[in-house]
Amino acid sequence: MTARVRVGAGIDNVAGVKLPVFTYYETGAATDNASLGLVGGGKKIQMVREKYSALLQNLIKLASLQTSFVTLDEAMKVTNRRVNALENVTIPKIEHVLAYISRELDELEREDFTRLKLVQSKKENDLKEEKRLKDLAEAEKKTGSDVDMTANFDAGDDADVVF
Repeated sequence: MTARVRVGAGIDNVAGVKLPVFTYYETGAATDNASLGLVGGGKKIQMVREKYSALLQNLIKLASLQTSFVTLDEAMKVTNRRVNALENVTIPKIEHVLAYISRELDELEREDFTRLKLVQSKKENDLKEEKRLKDLAEAEKKTGSDVDMTANFDAGDDADVVF
């Protein structure tokens, strides 16, 4: 005797989750009608066989759906854990890092502004000093001062030259 009905197993991919799928198929083996009753029992046995075949098909569909539900439930739990990890751990960490970077960039910008102001102030002071010296030199030229130029130099500052 060989089986008339077999169950095939396959895999179906639903939203990236591989689900087992069971299928019902008949092997084509002949049914043994020799043991059927004489008067009316044969019809009853044939009806029971048909109902059993329909029940078996429904049972295989049910098993396929149940395993799919269990597998999808596990996949959903894993996905929910990942979502929670992203929402509660990873995203807040990234937000803190972004806030830190923003604060550091603001601080660098303030430092650059201060440095720029200091350089600008030094340039203005240098220009004022240069103008003051230029005005002083022009004033000396106009007055024609005959002050001794060598009076501004101190010979004690120079190192001795030996020949």
